[in-house]
Amino acid sequence: MARFLDVQHPFFKPLWRRIVTVAACLGWALLELSWGGPMWALLFGLIGLYCAYQFFVVFDPKEAETKEEDS
Repeated sequence: MARFLDVQHPFFKPLWRRIVTVAACLGWALLELSWGGPMWALLFGLIGLYCAYQFFVVFDPKEAETKEEDS
């Protein structure tokens, strides 16, 4: 069964996609904060931090290749 937010998916193998995903989440958090929406800012900030950790600390491109071959 697929996970809800599978950050180890082969789609995220290219570095630029991981960078854009993290930047979009954190950028949206800053935008929400500037608009006065602290709840949404917190939500998107946490998602951005989670993705940053998963993409740049834990991510294993070899595992993504294995998943790509299994598909």
